[in-house]
Amino acid sequence: MTSGYSFRHIKRIVMKIGTSVLTDANGQFSLQALKNIAKQVEHVIESGRQVVLVSSGSIGCGMKTLGLKHRPKELKTLQACAAIGQGKLMKAYEDMFAQYGHHTGQILLTRTGFQDRVRCLNIRNTLQELLKLKVIPIVNENDTVSTEEIRFGDNDTLSIAVAELVEAELLILLSDVDGVYLNHDSREIVSRIDRSEQIDELFTHIFSRQKKVVTAGGMQMKLEVSKRAMRNGISTVVMNGRDLDGVKRLLEDKPVGTLFAAQPVKHGFKKNWLRDLTQAHGSLTVDDGAHQALVEGGRSLLPSGIVSVDGHFRAGDSVKLLTAAGQTFARGIVNYSNDELRQIKGKKSANIKEVLGYMHNPEVIHRDNLVMME
Repeated sequence: MTSGYSFRHIKRIVMKIGTSVLTDANGQFSLQALKNIAKQVEHVIESGRQVVLVSSGSIGCGMKTLGLKHRPKELKTLQACAAIGQGKLMKAYEDMFAQYGHHTGQILLTRTGFQDRVRCLNIRNTLQELLKLKVIPIVNENDTVSTEEIRFGDNDTLSIAVAELVEAELLILLSDVDGVYLNHDSREIVSRIDRSEQIDELFTHIFSRQKKVVTAGGMQMKLEVSKRAMRNGISTVVMNGRDLDGVKRLLEDKPVGTLFAAQPVKHGFKKNWLRDLTQAHGSLTVDDGAHQALVEGGRSLLPSGIVSVDGHFRAGDSVKLLTAAGQTFARGIVNYSNDELRQIKGKKSANIKEVLGYMHNPEVIHRDNLVMME
């Protein structure tokens, strides 16, 4: 890769395979395209690395079976296509990798699987065990049951969640573009960005004038995903999945695609999970003194610093922390429900038992269960 960056130390990779990579010029699922992907994955495995695949394609396989030429717009039809296509997609993967002596394991996920810590750890343990058994995990969103409230929305977002979950060192986003370009999707391509360590400024330069009908993840989402990955210590490469030996060249440190280099990790898995994967069930507004103690002093949140409580949540749920001005600055796991907190807010910890008749913890949120929102 450029500027002396090396992938030779990488041991665990997540590869996201977009719909456009698995289809032919007519938008139909292509076994030849899958064969090309399998060959590249085999090279990763032969090099001694572990790989997890996040694959699109189930809806496309279902559409092909039903003879549909255009992506359905109704959710129920999309879910039916996913139900028909997911098994066919997995069989195609299993048959293709069997030629190299590998087995595959299917994991279908929704966002709710990541939001509950116990379920999230169960998913993580399953993925770890599959890798230990030298099975190739193939992850997809469970489109058959996903609704707007529980879906990831696109597999770019799912791929970074999986990369965080398995603590991958590299995320490869395979698409139908050679990397990130200035004036992306315009006919006059200015230049490809080889490497970036600061992603924010790219948003003002990169735009898309045409939204593809058959895919959901655009370049802006890839930048969002790359930014999140960089922050969590995961390098990301956006590259063309139709490049027959692109992954091989990438891992040989040859210039391929666009690299977003990982930044030093500030938090472990638990706090990254809390910040990026949980859904806040409510919010707590704190006074200026509590805000300063949490941000600058690394303290736990005590009931005395709480000004107001909003939402409905139980002990163990995730909530947002707001400044007096209403700005979100942190997220944490509460030790008390919203009803309990409305009774003890503004009071000292020593008075919790007097008010409630019991005391679970002196802290509302312990500092180990608190993460700042950057």
